[in-house]
Amino acid sequence: MSSKAIFTESIRHFLAPVITLLDDADVSEIMVNGPNTVYFEKSGRLFLAENLSFPSEKALMAAAVNIAQFCDRRIGGDRHSMDARLPDGSRVHVIVPPCARSGVTLTIRKFKKSTFDLKQLVAWNSITSEVAEFLKIAVRLHKNLIVSGGTGSGKTSLLNALSTEIPDHERIVVIEDSSELQLNQPHTVYLEAKPPRPDGTGAVSIRDLFVDSLRMRPDRIVVGEIRRGEALDLVQSMISGHDGSMTTVHASTPHDAAVRLETLSMMSDVSIPVHVARTQVASAIHLVVQVSRLPDGSRRVIEIAECCKLDKNGNYRFRPIYVFERTGTDEQGKIEGKLCRSGRPLSFREVPRMEGMADIIVETEGVFDR
Repeated sequence: MSSKAIFTESIRHFLAPVITLLDDADVSEIMVNGPNTVYFEKSGRLFLAENLSFPSEKALMAAAVNIAQFCDRRIGGDRHSMDARLPDGSRVHVIVPPCARSGVTLTIRKFKKSTFDLKQLVAWNSITSEVAEFLKIAVRLHKNLIVSGGTGSGKTSLLNALSTEIPDHERIVVIEDSSELQLNQPHTVYLEAKPPRPDGTGAVSIRDLFVDSLRMRPDRIVVGEIRRGEALDLVQSMISGHDGSMTTVHASTPHDAAVRLETLSMMSDVSIPVHVARTQVASAIHLVVQVSRLPDGSRRVIEIAECCKLDKNGNYRFRPIYVFERTGTDEQGKIEGKLCRSGRPLSFREVPRMEGMADIIVETEGVFDR
């Protein structure tokens, strides 16, 4: 039996109290808050699993230790938390007492194989067909796209859908902390960060991989999520010829996304003035796609904005292209509304002609001129 098969059987044994949730394809996240409290997310909403619990704190800790051992991690003692992955790719975060006051806290973000594209998002009412066409054009024109949103808003899923519009002939380098993106293009190279071993050595950061990627002749660089100083590397690559890059960032508005990239850039080991970081971020970003999980649990694109550089006072300027307009709530409590066009992307109109992309010109005029 392979080590992966052994790990799988072991996990099913130690996590038996929540195995029904692990096997339920509609459950996206499992949250164990100590041995007696289990929550799960389904269709964008949280539910209490009233009949599920672990026999004891020791049993829950044993599950955490088992995951740690198979993933070459350590938990407990001087290690209060751990990030790991299950055999199917699902992400696991564990935090133990005394930092977790309610007991061992285990959160599993389940891995779902991506099978949808922009058309599927239209079918789910996350975007309109016009917005899907616009995003397709933006990707094919090598615009730098930032997908912005909160936790659980669908940022990674949208990034996956956007990536389906990258032409097959391009070389794509994907960089992630924990592999989630699944691109269909044949020439895709996946790089994954590596946490330190129990002795503290052997760590490979996103920044390390980003430096490697620039030497790999990428046509596109796709970063799963920007969290730290690698933001500066991404921004500088965007303004130095690597157009068409895509990433996600935690932020509530397009403006906040730019501010967060600026702040993260300042967290790198390269000391640069604030105004330099801001200027570079404003030059690097072409579009911010803002996603949100609405109160009814649905995940939707609520705004697409074009970055228009800095104003005379050195502040970010964003031009809304599409904005979600809520029209009401149906009998089932679902929020009604759609993305409505509120402006034209000023920086797009001449790009197709300059690049000689005749097929895009027609599509661009169809979207921009309606």
